[in-house]
Formats: sequence, structure tokens, C-alpha cells
Amino acid sequence: MLLRKLQSVRILHHHIRRFSAAPLLQEDLEAPSTTPLQYLPGFPTPDPKYAVTIHAIPRGRSGRITSAKERKAGRVPSIVFEQEDGQHGGNKRLISVQTNQIKKLVNHMGRSFFLSRLFDLEVRPEFESDEIIEKVRVLPRLLHLQTGNDAVLNVTFIRAPPSALLKVDVPLVFRGEDVSPGLRKGAYLNIIKRTVKYLCPPDVIPPFIDVDLSELDVGQKLVMADLKVHPALKLVKSGDEAVCKIMGARVSEQKKSK
Repeated sequence: MLLRKLQSVRILHHHIRRFSAAPLLQEDLEAPSTTPLQYLPGFPTPDPKYAVTIHAIPRGRSGRITSAKERKAGRVPSIVFEQEDGQHGGNKRLISVQTNQIKKLVNHMGRSFFLSRLFDLEVRPEFESDEIIEKVRVLPRLLHLQTGNDAVLNVTFIRAPPSALLKVDVPLVFRGEDVSPGLRKGAYLNIIKRTVKYLCPPDVIPPFIDVDLSELDVGQKLVMADLKVHPALKLVKSGDEAVCKIMGARVSEQKKSK
């Protein structure tokens, strides 16, 4: 019996030697770098004009009736949570934000630009209170507007700590139409994507991405992989998907030219 135990121990030691990791080096024991990422020269940076703090108060209940009362009182029913898979999250807090503040931001920035911008969020017992329950950096995740008058119905925010990777639909801004060889020949621009989804560290979320059309001729296109972004950003979809293409003149325009 003792002999069998000794043999088992030898076999176990043999497998540990085979499958154990290599010895840790000193650099492996050092803490990972906490140096914050920064925007790089030549890339768009957030407009400081919109560096505002969004004010909020706690909301005790959810539901259609409660939400209707909040909107009637000039408040937008909202939620702030922590991202898990990009759509669902934990640490949820029900809040209400000021309708006028959100409406002003959306109107001035545009919906897609609002949804790709970080904001500071302060939750207080009342809007006029000096006590701060929670102060956190957030990214607007979802924005529901009423059809017809674009009234803000609700907003969903996600917390944006520096360590997070956030799914962001970054708006595209097309430039260089005036010098594009294809467009100067009478072709037209077919815009296939107006936003592109990236996994972004919060510190370098681009307010938009410049799309350079200045060298595109008829029949040429740009794909997602052609877009110039911070190297820390990761495409969510395939880089082969088209963003835009220079198309030949429309049939109606060809008839007019004849």
C-alpha cells in the first residue's frame, strides 16, 4: 500500500513539472501600468463646450405611470448601470434627469454625437441640494425620443471607469467632397454607414471619425479598416464592411446631360 502511494506521488510530481508555468520573472510581479490613455495628435478631440455635468435625482420606482409623472414634472426617467455585455449591466440606479438639460444637449450636439460623449453625472437628493449621493463619469447608451416632436422620453447611462471597454457607435464626418476625383466627374457619394461601432477605452472615445474622400475616384470605396482611429480602439464588426462608395452618375442625370 505504501509503495502505491509513493508511485502516485511520483506521477503527480511528474505532471506538475510538465504542466506548471515557467518561473515568474520580476517584471511579471510588477503592477500593470495605470498610465491613462490620451488622445493622439491629428485625431478629433471632444469639444470642451459640451463638458457639462448632468444633474440627476434618485427615482424610487419604474413603470409607465411613474415615468409619465416624471415627464409631466419636467424630468426624464433614466437609469445608470455598469456595462457587462454592452446592453445589460449591474449596479443599477434609477434616476431622473432634467428634461431641459438633456434636450439642450441633444439639440446642440445631435443624437449620435450625444451618444458618443462622456459626461460627469451627479446624483443629489434634490436638484437644489448640496449633498452628492454619487458622482460618476457616464456614457449615454440609449436615447428614446418621441416620434413627431422629438421629446426626450428616457435615457440610459453606463458608468465609464478608465478600466472599462465600452461599445460606442462613433459618428462619421465625411470630408474632401470638393476635391474627390470621382465627385468632380459628376459621380455621387453613396453613404453606407453613418456610425461605426468600436470597443473604446473611455479616455479616448472619439467624438467623431474623419472620413477622407479626397482621393476617391468613381467605383472606389472605403471600408471600416480604412478609418484612422486611436490604436486602442477595436472594431466590433469586420473591417471589410463598406463605409461609403463613389458611384457613377445617376440615370436621371445622364439623361439630362444628353
